[in-house]
Amino acid sequence: MTQLSALTQPGAASTAPRIGVLRGLLHPTTLMALLFAAAASFGAWSYHERAVTPPDFHGSISGLAFSPYHAGESGEAGHAQPTKAEIQSDLKIAAGLTHNIRTYTVAGEFADIPAMAAADRLHVSLGAWLDKDAAANAAEINRLIAVGNHSPNVDRLIVGNETQYRGDITTAQLEGYINKVKASTHLPVTTAEDPSVWLRHPSLARSVDVITIHLLPYWQGVAVQKSVSYIMAELDAVHRAYPTKPIEVGWPSNGVTHADAVASRDNQALFLRQFFVAAERRHLNYFVMEAFDQPWKTAFEGRAAGYWGMMDLSRHAKWSLTGQVVEDPNWKLWAGFSIAIAALVSGLLLSRRPDITLPGKLMFAGLAQGFGAVLALVLLAMSGDYLSGAALAIWSALALGQALLIFLLISDSFEMAEALFGRVWKRIPSTTPAPLGAALPKVSVHVAICNEPPEMVKLTLNALANLDYPDFEVLVIDNNTKDPALWEPVAEHCARLGARFRFFHLGKWPGFKAGALNFGLRETARDAEVIGVLDSDYIVRRDWLRSMAAHFANPAVGFVQSPQDYRDNDGSFFKRLMFWEYAGFFQNGMVTRNERNAVIQHGTMTLVRKSALEGVNGWAEWTICEDSELGLKLFRQGWEAVYSSQSFGKGVMPDDFAAFRKQRFRWAFGAMQICRGHWKALLSPANKDLTLGQRWHFITGWMPWIGDALGLAFLGMGLAWSVGLIVAPVRFEFPIALFMLPSIGLFVFKLVQIFSLYAKRVNCGWADRLGAAVAGLALSHTIGKAVWKGLLIRSAPFLRTPKMENAPALIQGLVMAREELVILVATWAALIGVAVSSNLGTLEAKLWCTVLFTQSLPYLASVFVAVMAALPAPVRALAPASVRAAEKNGVFAAGD
Repeated sequence: MTQLSALTQPGAASTAPRIGVLRGLLHPTTLMALLFAAAASFGAWSYHERAVTPPDFHGSISGLAFSPYHAGESGEAGHAQPTKAEIQSDLKIAAGLTHNIRTYTVAGEFADIPAMAAADRLHVSLGAWLDKDAAANAAEINRLIAVGNHSPNVDRLIVGNETQYRGDITTAQLEGYINKVKASTHLPVTTAEDPSVWLRHPSLARSVDVITIHLLPYWQGVAVQKSVSYIMAELDAVHRAYPTKPIEVGWPSNGVTHADAVASRDNQALFLRQFFVAAERRHLNYFVMEAFDQPWKTAFEGRAAGYWGMMDLSRHAKWSLTGQVVEDPNWKLWAGFSIAIAALVSGLLLSRRPDITLPGKLMFAGLAQGFGAVLALVLLAMSGDYLSGAALAIWSALALGQALLIFLLISDSFEMAEALFGRVWKRIPSTTPAPLGAALPKVSVHVAICNEPPEMVKLTLNALANLDYPDFEVLVIDNNTKDPALWEPVAEHCARLGARFRFFHLGKWPGFKAGALNFGLRETARDAEVIGVLDSDYIVRRDWLRSMAAHFANPAVGFVQSPQDYRDNDGSFFKRLMFWEYAGFFQNGMVTRNERNAVIQHGTMTLVRKSALEGVNGWAEWTICEDSELGLKLFRQGWEAVYSSQSFGKGVMPDDFAAFRKQRFRWAFGAMQICRGHWKALLSPANKDLTLGQRWHFITGWMPWIGDALGLAFLGMGLAWSVGLIVAPVRFEFPIALFMLPSIGLFVFKLVQIFSLYAKRVNCGWADRLGAAVAGLALSHTIGKAVWKGLLIRSAPFLRTPKMENAPALIQGLVMAREELVILVATWAALIGVAVSSNLGTLEAKLWCTVLFTQSLPYLASVFVAVMAALPAPVRALAPASVRAAEKNGVFAAGD
C-alpha cells in the first residue's frame, strides 16, 4: 500500500477517482464473475425445477370427489355458497375426466346435484354431512333419503365423512343414522373413514353395505415413491377383514412436509398417475380427492387442505395425464428475473471496485445470485398460494422482511469482498508527525464533562498539557454537575496547568453534551482554526495533534477522525470481550467507509475545521448522537473527512453490562434520530447532498441495527405463533421453509463474516474473535429496542456512560439482564413445546425450532456477558503503569 503524506500531497484525503460504471462492468474479471455466477444460478434453478416423468395414463378416472366451491365461497355456515350455474359448469368439467362423482352434503343447491349431473351422464355417490349438531344431522339425513330415492343416477348413499376420525359423534350414533337410511332406501349405504377406524370398529363395518375408506399416504408421512405400494398394502389389510368398495385417494400440491411426504405439484402428479395405472390393473373403484382446489378448508384443516384438487381454483388442470410434469411451469421467467436483478446489483457494486480479485468477485456475485434466488422463490411461492386478505398482509410483511434481510446480506457480502479481496486502498492517510517548524493551525480542544471522577479528568488534562504541538488551547466545560466535590478539583487543576487551560462550570445547562460543546465553540479563541473534541477519560499521545492536524492543509477536509481505543483491557473477561468488539468497527468498518468518504464521526479523538462547524450552526442539540449527526451534516455540505486507523488516544470502557448496554442504546437511538432528521439526504433521489457511496455506507451501516429491530419483532411474532402451534396445531401451521432459511442463513453468515474480517483486519486470535461476536450478540435486544424507540419517538434523555464504577455482585449481573433472561426462558420454553408437540416430524418443524434456537442466542449471550461482567476482576487501574509514571514525572512519550 502507498502511504500519502498530507503535507507533500494535499489531495491525499480527496475522494478516490471515480471509475465509470460501464468501464467497471466491462472489466474482464468482473464480467467473468458475473457470467459464471449467472450460469451457476441458472443451473441451480434447472436442477431445482427439473421435470418428473410419471407413467402415462390414457384411461378414464374412476371417480372424483366433487366440491364446487369457487373463490370467495365456503362450506362453513354463513358464507357464500356455489350458485347453480357454477355447479353446472363444474359438472361439465368433471364429466370430461370421469363418469362418477361423490358429494359431501345435500344442503342447499347441493341437493340438486344429482339432477344436474344427469345431463352430463354422471353417476353420483351422494353424501350427507354429519357433525356435532344433532338437529342439522337429522335434517341432512332426511334430505339424503329423499334426494337419493328420487334420483336414478345415484349409485350409493354416504352417511357422514370421517365423523369417527374427528370424534364428532359416537359410533352408536353413526350406526343409528346408517340404519335409518338403510330402512328408507333400496340404495347401498356406506360411510367414509380412515382404515384404522374400520379395523377398530367391526360393528360399524357390519352396519354398512359397502366399506368406503380414505387412503391418504401424505398424512401418514409416506414418501411419494412408496405411496402407491403403501395404499395397496393398507387396502389389502382392510380387505382381509371386510370387502371394500370404493376407496378415496389423493395427494396435495402444496402444504407442509409430513415426514417423508412432500406436498408439491410434481409429487401430486407422480402419485396419482402411478395410482391410476395400478388401480386400472386391479380394477379398483376409487374417487380422487378431489376435483378442484378448496382453499376455504385451510382455515381449519391446514394449508395442504386447500390443494388436493386435480385442478386449481380457476379450474385449470395442474398437470396432464401424459408427458413430463414441472413443479413451476413459469420458473424460467422467475429465474431470469432473479438472475438479471442479482447480476445488475452485483455488477454495479463490483464496477466501483475493479481491484477486487477474481475469487472475491466470484464470491460476491455468487452470494448475490443465491440471495436473489431465495427471494424469487419466496415470491414464486406466494404467487402459487391462495391468500386471504389477512394472509396476504402477513405474507407481504414476511416477504418485505426477507427482502430487507437479503439487502443486508448483499451489503455485508460486498463489505467482505472489499475487505478480504480488495487490492487498492486509495485513502490511507499519512500519520507521520509534521516536522518542527511546519505551518500548523491553532487547535482548541474541548472536553465536556458531567459528573465525572475528578482524578480521571486530571489524567486526561495532564496528557493534553504534554502535547507536542506549538499552538493549542484546552476548554473544559462542566455541565449539569451539582456536586462541587466533582467539578471544583478539576477547576483547580486547570488553573495549575496554566493559561492554555480554561474551565467553565455551567450548572444546569440545556442540550446535554451538545449544549456544552456549543458553549465551548462560542468561547473558542478567535485565531483557532480547528476544534478538537475529547472525552473526559481519554489519554492522548503527545503526537496526536502534530500527526493529525496537518491534514487540514487540504482545504477540502472538514474533519479528521482517529479511532476510539481503550487502555483498561485489564485482564477481566468482560472487558476483553468489549475491547475486541469495539476494535472490529474501527479497524475494519471505518477503513472501508473511508474509501468513499463516509466515515462516522465520533465525539472523541476528532478534529473539526472551525469554519465548517460554524457553517452548519454547531452541534445539534436535538439528537443524543450529536457527533455522528455533525459528520453527516459536514458531508452534506461537501466537506471531506480523513480517517486513520492508528490509535492516538485511549479511554476506558464501561465497567458493567448495564453501562455497556446503555452506551449502545444511545448510539442506536441517536442513529435513528439522525435517519429521521436527514431522511431526504439519505433516501430521496431528488436530494444530491450526499454521494451514492456515502448514502450506501450510511444506509447499510445502520441496516444491521434495523435488522436487530426486525429480529425483535419477528421474535415476538414467533413466540405468539409458537403458542398457536402448540395449542392449535391445525389452525397454526409452520411457515414455509423459504421464510425460515434466510433467518438461519443470516446468523451463520454473520459468524463467518466476523471471523473472516477479524482474521484479515484485527490483530487477535480466534478466541477473541468469538468473544467479540458474543459481545455483539449480547447487545442485539438493546439495539432492537433503541431502533424502534428512535423511529417512533422524537427524544430521549442523554444517557451518560458510567466509566469508573465498581463491578456489581453476581446476582446484580443477572438482574442487569433480567429482561433478556425472561425472553431467553420464554424462547426455550416455546422451542421445547413445539418440539414435543410436533415430534419434529416435518422439515418445517425442525427449521422452526432451529429459528427459535438462533433467536435465543443473543439473549443467551446477554445473560452470559452480564454474568461475566459481575464476576470478580483484577483491580482496575485508572491507567497503565507507564501512564501513571509519566504523570508523576510530568512527561509523556509519543507511544504511550
